[in-house]
Amino acid sequence: MFTKFLHRVAFAALSIFAAFFVFTALPVFAASADDVSTESKITLVFDRALPNVPGKSMKGVLVEYQPGGSNPAHTHPDSAFIYATVLEGAIRSKVNEEPEKVYHAGESWAEVPGDHHAVSANNSSTEPARLLAVFVVDTNEKNLVRNDK
Repeated sequence: MFTKFLHRVAFAALSIFAAFFVFTALPVFAASADDVSTESKITLVFDRALPNVPGKSMKGVLVEYQPGGSNPAHTHPDSAFIYATVLEGAIRSKVNEEPEKVYHAGESWAEVPGDHHAVSANNSSTEPARLLAVFVVDTNEKNLVRNDK
């Protein structure tokens, strides 16, 4: 039951975030930015405690890839449920032992606690790509991406 609730919350938030970011000037609203590599930029664009789920927050993260850009293999906090959608371009993604897949603008996927994101990359060497990842995560969690060592 709680999982269904989280799926509904993430889907509703994703719809709102996607519409907002596609049609507005994103840099004006960015809360903070941390480069994961020289080929991508990660920006926390939304952070709000869920009033009806004590200890949990919803965090929106915009990932912008340069042409040919990628992020290192990584995991997320044990408390994180993630719903990601491609806003622009095409993203190559591989989660756990699933086959690598290319997601195009408007397509999405989910990651559950414990998932390993082995590949996260722009599928194009000539065009940029952007995705929005919506996290439902413990409120006190600050480190949303843990690169493999």
